[in-house]
Amino acid sequence: MIGGIGVGELVIILVIVLLIFGPNKLGDVGSAIGRGISGFKKAMKDKDSDENKDEDNKV
Repeated sequence: MIGGIGVGELVIILVIVLLIFGPNKLGDVGSAIGRGISGFKKAMKDKDSDENKDEDNKV
């Protein structure tokens, strides 16, 4: 169980997504989500490093 969602609910969600996007677009959607997540992680990492540089300059 992930965050209160069980296996049954995940299967239902995946079936609905498959019906909406179709099997051909599902790979494109997955890769777009992956790129978005990696971009978000990179932005958060850059923000943290920028904040650390600002703190180092104040000292």
